[in-house]
Amino acid sequence: MASWYAIRARGTGAEVAIYDEIGAYGVSAKGFLAELGALPEGTPVDLRLNSPGGSVFDAVAIHNAIKRHEGTITVWIDGIAASAASYIAMAGDEIVMPENAFLMIHDPAGLVMGTAEDMRAMAEALDKVKGSLVSGYAAKSGRTPEEVSALMASETWFDASDAVAQGFADRLIEPVRIAAAFDIGRFRNAPPVLVEAIEAEPEPDDESDGEVTVATDDVADGDQVEDAEDEQTAASDAPRPPAETPPPCGAPPDPAEIRAEAIGHARAVVDLCRLAGQPQLAGRFLEADASLDEVRAALLAAKAESEPEIASHHPQPGRSSAARPWGEIIARTFKLKG
Repeated sequence: MASWYAIRARGTGAEVAIYDEIGAYGVSAKGFLAELGALPEGTPVDLRLNSPGGSVFDAVAIHNAIKRHEGTITVWIDGIAASAASYIAMAGDEIVMPENAFLMIHDPAGLVMGTAEDMRAMAEALDKVKGSLVSGYAAKSGRTPEEVSALMASETWFDASDAVAQGFADRLIEPVRIAAAFDIGRFRNAPPVLVEAIEAEPEPDDESDGEVTVATDDVADGDQVEDAEDEQTAASDAPRPPAETPPPCGAPPDPAEIRAEAIGHARAVVDLCRLAGQPQLAGRFLEADASLDEVRAALLAAKAESEPEIASHHPQPGRSSAARPWGEIIARTFKLKG
């Protein structure tokens, strides 16, 4: 199944890319943390971000893990670092933004269904999470917690220059081609330049499923990523990010196709579990990245092992022991007189 992150070794360091919604496709941060923890101590890491955010709980765990990493963490915001993704960025030792990139911070949000107590519990959890986020943003930017809290409450977008000026980023580089294959319509204060770019895009075809690609032409399409070894041997010039940075596992797959495949798979798993009367198993199968054949086999095995539940208070097939023969009933009902 698709994932929203990729980690690979490059030269003497490692490259980590988060190029989609954090926690998407049923893939939690657990795998990310395991792969990051497997890197040798002291490994320098280039963390590349182009994400609309996602699970704030996963983002907090990732932020803390990156802070614990002994090696130098350089964050490259290759397009958009919004919501939870911007908090992950704050864990870097240096945050680098192309001039046409964006960073956004806002209050955490969540969904809950249940009683008033359930909703109060969610509100308390969100308040605690916001406290953690405020601390991280304030520590990086040098702004007071009160200032950061106000910026979050109003969903504040920073272009690269503003982010550096406000302390949320450290260095500007030349603009790059930005490919943002996710919907920014979920945000209430998206920058007009992004909105205009979206409106200027041609109508999506059948494969794009309504997703948007935001691009600028400041850098030629043919520019390629320099290898880590070349970056280390380069002269005093700082390493430049790629003109169109793909996820670090070869040619970037079509995000719309990946999303549609993942959603279709998840729906099929849920439907199978419901039909088998085991809806509670769907989450376990999705987390394990089980194929549909594996799901069917597991459900059939569970069905075969289960025994029918027969309770004495349930009506059973056949004649009850208390039933009387029809002849006796007729005789008692139509008793002859005389």
